[in-house]
Amino acid sequence: MIDNELNYYENIGDWDFSHIKYQTERETAWEFYEQIRQNTNINSLCLDIGTGGGEMVLTKYPEVGMIIATDFSEEMIKTANQNLQKRLKENPNIKVNFAQMDNLNMTFPNNLFDLVSARHTVIAAKQIYDILKPGGALVIEGVDKEDCWELKELFGRGQCYNDEIAISEQDYQDIKAAGFSQIEKVEIYEDEYYETEDDLMALLLKTPILDDFSEDPNNNYIQRKTIEKDLFDAYVKQHKTDKGILLKRKFYGIVAKK
Repeated sequence: MIDNELNYYENIGDWDFSHIKYQTERETAWEFYEQIRQNTNINSLCLDIGTGGGEMVLTKYPEVGMIIATDFSEEMIKTANQNLQKRLKENPNIKVNFAQMDNLNMTFPNNLFDLVSARHTVIAAKQIYDILKPGGALVIEGVDKEDCWELKELFGRGQCYNDEIAISEQDYQDIKAAGFSQIEKVEIYEDEYYETEDDLMALLLKTPILDDFSEDPNNNYIQRKTIEKDLFDAYVKQHKTDKGILLKRKFYGIVAKK
């Protein structure tokens, strides 16, 4: 995993957005955890990679036999285990184990998992293919290049802003080359309305939407701790609505069978 990206998530330490007030209107009828539910049962062994602080896997995942959830950030896994202990007090039957591991250098045996899920994270398609059982499924939701495009164009930078090929297409090509069959890829459009300027700013400071993991000459991650106020104010002025400050999101979903 790229060192500067690791440093970014180590500094964040969790993936909890519950303090940010916004509402969502999804235009595409495709839902990540519903796709997982359709491809699992109560006996399935699942792997969730790039799990962050475990907030989503502990609350959104359907009932399965066992979930192994990994992240390459030690701080994220610490947070995930803390969140697990809290959830166990409410539901002692939760079957989740968290472990620190790099998505691109996994050490699981072949033909182990019934399903691998990856939400907003990088993948190694061939490694995932190898660790899935025959007939097993890979379910992905990712952030596409054109996500928050009006915001990125205003700032002249952002996540995947300079990519020659969209990450959705790169993932699709890698998954196909790895040997997967029955590959379905969908574009997901979503409008998010942030209640206040502070809520939108909190999102931008928490996520790499306006970052491209640039490096200094010593190969250290340059973390932008501030966002240019004049540009931010200009965006807010242009996109303020009766529902809140509009942020147009574009994701992609992939379901592939081994």
